[in-house]
Amino acid sequence: MIVVENLSKSFGGRDLLSAVSFTASSNEKIGVVGANGTGKTTLLKIIAGDEPSSGGQVSMTDGEMAYLHQESDVGLHRTLGEEMWTALPEVNSLRSRISEIEDLLILEEGDIEALITELDDAHDRFKVLGGNGVDSSIARVTTGLGFSTADIEKPCGDFSGGWRMRISLAKILIRRDEHLLLDEPTNHLDTNSKNWLAQELAEYPGIVLMVTHDQDFLQKVATRILDVEHGQVQSYPGSFSDYQRTKKTRQAQLDVQADRQEREIARQEEFIDRFRSKATKARQVQSRIKALDRIDRVERMANSKSTKFQIKSSGRVERVVLDVNAISHDWDDSPALLDVSLEVERGQKVVLVGHNGGGKSTLLRILAGEIQPSEGEIKWAERASRGYYAQHQDESLNPNSTVLESVRESAQDQPDGALRGILGRFLFSSDDVYKSIRMLSGGEKSRVALAKFLVQPNNVLLLDEPTNHLDTSTRSQLLEALAGYDGTIICASHDPAIVDEIATHVYSVEQGELSLSEVKV
Repeated sequence: MIVVENLSKSFGGRDLLSAVSFTASSNEKIGVVGANGTGKTTLLKIIAGDEPSSGGQVSMTDGEMAYLHQESDVGLHRTLGEEMWTALPEVNSLRSRISEIEDLLILEEGDIEALITELDDAHDRFKVLGGNGVDSSIARVTTGLGFSTADIEKPCGDFSGGWRMRISLAKILIRRDEHLLLDEPTNHLDTNSKNWLAQELAEYPGIVLMVTHDQDFLQKVATRILDVEHGQVQSYPGSFSDYQRTKKTRQAQLDVQADRQEREIARQEEFIDRFRSKATKARQVQSRIKALDRIDRVERMANSKSTKFQIKSSGRVERVVLDVNAISHDWDDSPALLDVSLEVERGQKVVLVGHNGGGKSTLLRILAGEIQPSEGEIKWAERASRGYYAQHQDESLNPNSTVLESVRESAQDQPDGALRGILGRFLFSSDDVYKSIRMLSGGEKSRVALAKFLVQPNNVLLLDEPTNHLDTSTRSQLLEALAGYDGTIICASHDPAIVDEIATHVYSVEQGELSLSEVKV
């Protein structure tokens, strides 16, 4: 059980969380929702003990806690299999000692009788701790999260940032602690891995407290929703769709009550104003003034601010924007792309789909000019102006820079007044623009990265998973802006809305090969 009592957190004189209280009981699967910057990640950090609160307390009973941060935490020199074993320190230590003793016995070194006794004890303890089933657990979890059998022997440093996040998640699932705190666990997951994780968490024998903007995932897993808004946390029992209906109904009821109360207050105030100066009505006037002072005002549910932006292309480009001719690329003798050819015309919105590791990000990096293909040729139109939004664009932000300084780097001499106007549309207003990047949540960093990207004058957008980390409102605005964009788009995404609402052409990238899946009219 996790008990949160009167928790508060202040940053720079602003109350991020205020008097937050709730209890997470055994086997509950709780989704934590709310706009970026409302304090969801901070709440998880405080519960995990990674960040102090300004007031209140957190207590936990019956078990251990595991916390999935938004940043990966893996030993880059270890293989995937070795890294998985580190999730179970005692069992891993016993495994190493058993191997050492067996080597000593083969070499007939040391006190043989004592070594045999120690080996028997180690085997017994290893069995009690479930050590004999660890390899099968590792295989089950890593396969579920999309790793291949061959990946087990691959150094963790050879995996991309997104795959390293999967490694961190896999370690937590193998440990099977009684309490799981998961911050954006579905980021970087393809559809198959996301579906596997949803079933894994729904059946998990413990408390799961997860921050995610993925509504489909929440619908499959959550048994309760905590809505973080304006420093408060409101609990809604049931599924995500139950939460949506209940919140909408509650909002409508509060509006009706507030309307009724406001009409009554207006009627009483009219009486007070009309008869204030009449001595014969003085007692009634004073009575009504006191009654108004005692009224417990009905507070309407405040509407959360939302981003609002448009994307316009800069300059007209030739009809054939891009001609890719038979390109291939290898990573350390492992083929990533095989004989890929592609032609993109002005105004087309090309979406690349497929499993992670299939080659989508590699193709985008080649198109962006970040890496050169091993073979083949790429020809861009003369007037093509490319902008590249990487899958981990937020990681390239300087943590010591302010929000305004970060965007200014890409603004090409635009005045600060104009930049502040742009940042305002991304919900960075007033002194928020002077916050350092290191103080922002993952979602806020993504908004900065997106704003920084969009201030650049481009007529071709290269996008790698652009909706990752975005809250529902910002994601909706981005989808609307991309749908209305008058330039050319080449985008890799697992987001079904981008395929359904944005794409004019859909290509599948699997095992390094590109094939046309769909052309939309």
